[in-house]
Amino acid sequence: MLETAQDYYARLLAATDGEGRLPALAEDALSGWDIFPYEQDTLVVRPLAPLADVEAPRWGEDPRQCWCTDPRSAIERAVWRNERWVVVPETESPVLPVWLVLMPLEHHDLGDLPPELAAELGVLLVALAAAVESLPSVGRAHVNRWGDGGAHLHLQFLGRPARVGQLRGSCLPDWVEHLPPVPDGIVRENLAEVMDRFVAVVGGQVQRSGPGSPGSAPASSDAPTDR
Repeated sequence: MLETAQDYYARLLAATDGEGRLPALAEDALSGWDIFPYEQDTLVVRPLAPLADVEAPRWGEDPRQCWCTDPRSAIERAVWRNERWVVVPETESPVLPVWLVLMPLEHHDLGDLPPELAAELGVLLVALAAAVESLPSVGRAHVNRWGDGGAHLHLQFLGRPARVGQLRGSCLPDWVEHLPPVPDGIVRENLAEVMDRFVAVVGGQVQRSGPGSPGSAPASSDAPTDR
């Protein structure tokens, strides 16, 4: 019989101390790596919260309440689109050289993506990652999907800054909370370069005027993101 959520949680609870906290990290754990943003001696693990009765609802779980019922605002903010997909900047004040979100225009999550969209997603993912990594200020494109905040599929492409060793790896989303914003002019130049390379491979339409386009300062999307 497969393990239940209650069984898994019971094992976690058994590992806690008298205050309900899980053990502190060992020296060779992630907190001891040079990419971890915080000093290990200052960390305190939060007490384990009770097991929830159900999974927390996500924004857009009901397709009738999702932004895709009226996608005009997302399309207006897009830096690229075709008939099935749209790419928007993640935020209006990015702290990375480039930070983009790829979403289908129709309401789907990753697990129910139709085969034709799934096949196209593979092509778009590879091309967009390569375009992001073409920037001289980017060392790697981090491609992330958490999916706990919004029910509509959104894949994030984070341009990890080149040669800043502490920003490597899985701790980048923690570091971004502390980084200064990238100047608007650099954001626009980076977006234009990435989109030119992207559209050369996959086609579609690069939007160069209006909010959030390579020709103007980017704006955030109404679509939820979770980091």
